[in-house]
Amino acid sequence: MKQLVIFDLDGTLLNTIEDLGHAVNYALEKNGYATHTMASYPFFVGNGVRRLITRVLPEDCRDDKTVDVLLKDFKDYYNQHDCDYTKPYAGIRDLLHELQASGVKMAVASNKYQEAVERIISHYFADVDFVAVEGQVEGRNIKPDPSVVFSILAEAQVPKADVLYVGDSGVDMETARRACIDSVGVTWGFRPEKELVEYYAGSIVSNPMDILEMCVNSD
Repeated sequence: MKQLVIFDLDGTLLNTIEDLGHAVNYALEKNGYATHTMASYPFFVGNGVRRLITRVLPEDCRDDKTVDVLLKDFKDYYNQHDCDYTKPYAGIRDLLHELQASGVKMAVASNKYQEAVERIISHYFADVDFVAVEGQVEGRNIKPDPSVVFSILAEAQVPKADVLYVGDSGVDMETARRACIDSVGVTWGFRPEKELVEYYAGSIVSNPMDILEMCVNSD
């Protein structure tokens, strides 16, 4: 039995892509840049909001000053609209409740900035007792650097062998690998299954309840 499951947030627990896309497009349009379709955003996200803003800009406009301006406009909009279209993926609420009932600890490890992570988790999962909710904070490298995982492990006091990391991207699988913990890639998120395979996902699932089975029945 696994004692702790660490979840990525965007693309794993919640489909946040429309709210992210609308916020970025707002910042782009406000500053005179072309916007992007919602279908393009799953491939822009995954490495924190600063990298997201950098990726959506034309290559010759990616200087720090321009990124800073758009990042502020993005956050101003996103902080007011981060729950407009966002919703949990099918079966996620049931999975979290079943894990909690089974005595499995849970945590969140995200590259989204901490303020937004806390607000979104409290909005959608107020009835889930996460042992840690960790986002991007000043002075700590973002995933795939494993620092956020080590912070969670210190809080949860659980051995690595008893931990499962769940995510939807190569960044997540690489984070788990660097932290030396088991990984599960999910197919319902932002990135294709091929990416999970290429980044050596320990397992790949298409149904959230498969994660419950792995946790409570693992030897």
